[in-house]
This record gives sequence, structure tokens and C-alpha cells, in this order.
Amino acid sequence: MRLSGNMQRSNFAQLFTSASNRSIRPTPVVRSSTSRAAPSLGFAPRNYSSKNVLAGRNIFQLNAAAVDAPSTETAGKEQVVGIMDLPTSDESDTLLRIRHSCAHIMAMAVQRLFKDAQVTIGPWIDRGFYYDFDIKEPLTEKDLKMIRREMQRIVRSDLPFVKEEVTAEEAERRIREQAEPYKLEILQSIVARTPEATITIYHIGEEDHPQHWWDLCAGPHVESTGKIDVEGFQLESVAGAYWRGDEKKQQLQRIYGTAWESGAQLKAYENMKKEAALRDHRKLGTELDLFSIQEDAGGGLVFWHPNGAMVRHVVESFWKDLHLQRGYSLVYSPHIAKVDLWKTSGHFDFYKENMYDQMKVENEEYQLKPMNCPFHVAMYKANPRSYKDLPIRMAELGTVYRYERSGTMHGLFRVRGFTQDDAHIFCLPDQVATEIRGVLDLVEDVLSTFGFTKYEINLSTRPEKSVGDEAFWKLAEGSLAEALDSKGWPYKVDEGGGAFYGPKIDIKIQDAIGRKWQCSTIQLDYNLPARFEMEYTDAANTKQAPIMIHRAIFGSIERFFGILTENYAGAFPVWLAPMQVRMLPINDEVMPYCQEVLATLRAAGIRAEILGGASLPKLVRNAQKAKIPVVCIVGKQEVEDKTLSVRLHGSIELGAMPKEKLMAKVQRAIAEKGAFPQ
Repeated sequence: MRLSGNMQRSNFAQLFTSASNRSIRPTPVVRSSTSRAAPSLGFAPRNYSSKNVLAGRNIFQLNAAAVDAPSTETAGKEQVVGIMDLPTSDESDTLLRIRHSCAHIMAMAVQRLFKDAQVTIGPWIDRGFYYDFDIKEPLTEKDLKMIRREMQRIVRSDLPFVKEEVTAEEAERRIREQAEPYKLEILQSIVARTPEATITIYHIGEEDHPQHWWDLCAGPHVESTGKIDVEGFQLESVAGAYWRGDEKKQQLQRIYGTAWESGAQLKAYENMKKEAALRDHRKLGTELDLFSIQEDAGGGLVFWHPNGAMVRHVVESFWKDLHLQRGYSLVYSPHIAKVDLWKTSGHFDFYKENMYDQMKVENEEYQLKPMNCPFHVAMYKANPRSYKDLPIRMAELGTVYRYERSGTMHGLFRVRGFTQDDAHIFCLPDQVATEIRGVLDLVEDVLSTFGFTKYEINLSTRPEKSVGDEAFWKLAEGSLAEALDSKGWPYKVDEGGGAFYGPKIDIKIQDAIGRKWQCSTIQLDYNLPARFEMEYTDAANTKQAPIMIHRAIFGSIERFFGILTENYAGAFPVWLAPMQVRMLPINDEVMPYCQEVLATLRAAGIRAEILGGASLPKLVRNAQKAKIPVVCIVGKQEVEDKTLSVRLHGSIELGAMPKEKLMAKVQRAIAEKGAFPQ
């Protein structure tokens, strides 16, 4: 759902989406038009796109694992809810209705308390809701508490949610009567799109009730306010937002809230927030000296410090080695190109708002690259191609640059310069399913190495507006489904959710505390081969266009690094840790032995260091804070016995160990990319 810019998930966002009733096969779960908002406005169904996972929101509004609702046997009993038991709005229709209804109840409460407040949009989001208000005075924490108390009074009143259908003329009359300019603009956009649309209004309370309130809305909602647990919702924060995401328009105040079926769920959510705050990669990035974003140099530009750069180096080396094993060729491409290239690709016309301004070079215009794809196409076209040459697989860790508004950037999750783990496969039509299956296997091998083994998979099909003939789309969608079926992965079909140039597979991973993150994408493309007139010679000596597959596994190095940091809470496993072994000498007398061990470890490819100059308790404490996986204490006894006193991160004492045994265990942990063997 989208209004404009970064203002997303409006209850009127259906105005700007499209859908179809096509499906690939009956077995996947299909998001149908009957599963979400009522169709009385002529809206398309809510499109649960997995793009823009953060979309300007914070990490606590990301997805968590779905769980079954409490059984009737436990009804009425106090529930114990874990941090993994927190469904998103996508995963629970009940919670979607509760959250959407809470948005309306909050708007009603605000307009009761602040007589000059004007409402705009108020959608549900992943784990809550928000509403944007035009209010003269800045809202405070005290105001949020007051608004919540008023919401609780409305909930206790058990007022019904009543749906009403009216003409556009009648809706306009009522809006003008209330002097609500934002509602009027929303109505006008509906009518502009669908002149004959029937307008739906949702009331809280009957029209003749003294506490009556209403808003334009397509639903859905709970039956009455009393269906919401009075202790199951909370208001979280106030943020600035521009009307329709346009910085030139009115600045509004956005109130974020969260809502759950019970107070127990709310408590579990608050516990998850606390845990997530401890894992915040921005906080850990500073504490562990991994990276920084220097505002003096420019927002959204990442400076990789030695510790973070080492982790990145290990990740990239693993990625490159695995791709070479799977038949990919590594390539490098320029950071800029003539604007004509981006005009041919279509990016200049369709993606210009996300691109930086052009630069003049000897009277020609050049463009910082926002994508790597056209460069790989150019490499393909550099030589004549035969059907015998295909498939051709090109992989690149290519840095791209995209414009992001300052208010939308968020640590490593949303930046202006980032490195995509990009790859493109050029293949024959009858090779598509096999190549997609190979990509799925590679995705699993990469992600599982980092400990991500639980996935959520969506197959997005042809949208209403698309390029290419029916034969291409049938082949493309069928090939993606065939590959997923052969892999044995369950998936959902997002009808009409593909790009205009081809269908795609999106893969989300689940982290250590149950949050889901969009990472891997596999996309078929009909558009670029046609735009660049790509071709190969087939067996009949005629020219044909290859099928192009775009794919990324991490999405971007920066974002995946942020996810990894939060998943491990900064305690990277041995193979990834920037420093794998730290030796703590008791005194200077043991330094020669420490230097001897250090040389041996480094010669074996182990990242090791010696750190002294303080009391042993302080050294141990500092090593714990630095999350060093293996700490070795060296005293007189260890020197005499040629051993090391080994301690693992987390205060796990292994005791005295010969240096050869320690080295073997570290090497095994690195080779197996697993835990330190105890």
C-alpha cells in the first residue's frame, strides 16, 4: 500500500495498487481479494509486498514468527507468551482488524482531546498502527499517556464499528461540514481514479450516539471497540511525517502504537523490544568499533572500521569462493556510466527519483550507477553468443548509489551507498527452471552457513501493467513454481505482485529473536534483453533473445551485516569474528611465550593478538565486552606447562589446554564455520 514517497500502508492505499485473479496452481496459499479490505470502493486487495522492509520504520516494526491463536482450553487463563509468539498483521487477520481499529480509536481520542486536530491517514502496520495528525502543538510523552487513557474509555464503552456506503457527493458534503481538508483530498483522489466509486465510511458508535466518530475507510475492523483488550495496546512514539511523503507539503505528527489480542502478548512484545534494543546494530557498531556513519562526510555513507572491515572481508571471501564453485564468473564494473546507458535500460525514466544528479565529463553527462544490471548486459554483448555458451552466470559485489531522504535512513539498513551481491544469469528458455533451482540451492547454502534456516517465501506473479507476451509470463511463472516445488519449500503466491518486467521469488529469513528480514530475491526479466537487443544464435542459426535472471542473496552487504550483527548480538562466531583469539598475559615475564604462541597462531591463519597493561580482571572484562570468542590467560604455570588457560565468550571456562590443541580447535571451528568445539 502506498500514498507517495515513504508514506505507506494507508487504509486508502488500495487506490494506488492493482491486482489480478491469476494463480499458478491451487496448492499454495493465495492472497485473494476476499481476504482483506472490503471491495466497496472498487479497491484492489491489499498487496502484501515484501519490498522495503524497513520503509522508514524502526526495527521493532519488523516481522516476527507466526503462532497459532490460544486454544479454547486456555481461554480465561493467564497466558505465557514468548518473544517468538508475536504474529504480524500479515499473519493474523484478527490482529490486523484489532490494529486497524485501534488506529481509528486513537484518532477519535485525539480529536476529543485536541479540538483543532485534523486527521489524515491511519493504517495498520506489521505489529501495530499509526495515524498522522495535523496538530498545532508538539505532542509529548504526557500527551500519549492521556490519549491512551481516552482510548481505554472508548474501548470500555463497547461502541460498534458500523460500515456505511455513500455517494461521493454525500461524502464530500459531510467532510466539508467537518472542515477536514485532508479527508477531502483523499476523497478527491478516489473519485479521480474511479469516478463512479461507492465510498465507504466506518463509524464508531451509531450516528445518533453522543460519542459518534467516523472516517473514510475500506476496513476491515472488529465488530465493536469492546472486542479489543483494554490492556492489549500501547502508544509508543511520536515522529514527524510529511503529508503524502512530500517534503514540500504540510509536516504532520505521526503517533505510532502497537496492539495485541492480550496484555500477555503486549508484554512479550515489549520484552522483544528490549532484546532488540540490546542487539541494535548501530549501538553495537559503536561499542565494537565495527563501522560509523560520518555526518560531516555525508549521511548514509558507511565507513568500515578495521573490525567491521575484517568481518566483511570474511563474508565476501566466502561468497566469492562459493560462487566460483557453482560456475559463476566474477566480474567488476565501473561506478559511473553515460546517461544514455540508463536511458536505454529505462532506469532514467522509471527510477530517476532514486538516482543522483548527473555530472558533466567533457561535455557528456555521466551518472552514478543505481544498479549493476546494465553493466552485466554490456559484458554479455561484448562478444557474439551461441546457444552452446549458455547459461552464462556473472556475479559481482558491486557498489551502487541511490538517493534516500535524510529522514528515511537507518543505520546500515537504509543507506545511500551500498554493495549489492548481484548476479545475473543469461540462459535459454528450457534452462530457466534448472537455473532457478540452482539459485535456490545456493541461497540455502549461503544463508544456512550464517545460521538462518527458517524462511518465508513469496512468489509474485504478473501485475496488471506489464511488458512481454503471455507465453513469456507463463514460462517464467511456471519455471519459478517448478523450481520451488522441486526444492520442496512451501510458499505463498502474491498475485499481481511481480515487477512489470517479470515475476519474482522473495525470501525472508528469521533471526534469533523471531524477526523476519527480506534478503534474497530472484527475478526473471523480459524487459532488459529487449531494450538492449540482446541475442544469441540458436541451433537453427537464427537470432533469439536470452532469458535474464536477476538474483541477490544478501540483498546488500551493508544491510546483511546489520542483520548478522543483531542476530549474533555482536558475538560473531569464531570464523567471522574480527579477532578470534586474544591472549592476556599476567605479567611481562610471560610475554616471550605469548609472542611464540601468537606467531604460531598467525602462521596457521588464525586472527590473534596479545593485550596486557592492566589488571587481569579488567582485561577479562574488556575481552567479554569486545565479545572475543576465545580468550587465553597466560601465567607462570601455563608457560611451564606449555599450555593456555582457555575461556570462551559467555564466561565458559575450558581450563588448561596445550597450544596445539587450541590451534586445532580454532581451525576446526573456522573450517566448519561452527561453534568452538568443547
